[in-house]
Amino acid sequence: MSVFDWIEQAKQLDADGLEMYEGFFINLESSYLDEVAGAIREAGFEMPMLCCSPDFTAPQAERRQQAIDYQREMIRAAHRLGGPGVVCRVLSGQRWPEVSRDLGLEYAAAGINACLPLATELGVVLGLENHYKDGYWRYPEFAQKMDVFLDLLERIPKSEFFGVQYDPSNAVVAGDDPIALLRAVAPRVVSMHASDRFLAEGSTLEDLKAVEDSVGYAQILQHGVTGKGLNDYPAIFSILREVGYSGWISIEDGMNGMEEMAESLAFLRRSIDAYWSE
Repeated sequence: MSVFDWIEQAKQLDADGLEMYEGFFINLESSYLDEVAGAIREAGFEMPMLCCSPDFTAPQAERRQQAIDYQREMIRAAHRLGGPGVVCRVLSGQRWPEVSRDLGLEYAAAGINACLPLATELGVVLGLENHYKDGYWRYPEFAQKMDVFLDLLERIPKSEFFGVQYDPSNAVVAGDDPIALLRAVAPRVVSMHASDRFLAEGSTLEDLKAVEDSVGYAQILQHGVTGKGLNDYPAIFSILREVGYSGWISIEDGMNGMEEMAESLAFLRRSIDAYWSE
């Protein structure tokens, strides 16, 4: 379907905003993005975050510069769609075999820092996600594992225009503890994906840990209704409330139909009432 079809279909959902992904768009021309932004507003939604996938860790300097140019274009697009305060996701890049850990950290930090001035100028917040793998990438996320992610985070200066886009399910896929990761980054969280994963029948967490280095999506993990899977949302929401989090929480669901997405949204509404109504 087109992005306009999706916006129309989303009217049936009890949501406040519609997060966008660059793959939804046929181009990034100003007139087209304005049309998309208008459709979002007319449907009664805000546009809280634009997800994109820069590859700052590419071995070739030319490709790393292309990633910077690309991310800057996404920052401008995010601003056009959502205005000041909108979050534009940023990643580290792929885990290229020929790029060492130290060099990858250097490349990724340099790429993000090169994009921060434009984000600051436009009032766009860069959200570094503990990601798994973009659908068009050959290799998983360079900073997929918690230790690498935290090391990269330390190399980016603290700023109101940079923070963490937290996804607990990606931590599960990485073989890390989502709660431990959140406790480490909670003060810097600027946005969140609320998804959930289930183990295929007959599988155990030990089976998941046996998937070496999480290369290739673990087939024993399946998508489902948020709040009914592996993530401990009471603990997650308690930690976010403790640090005064007031940003967006995006439902990542719908793989099995709109009914499950509506159920996930209902869970999130109840959780917000329970944890943030005081």
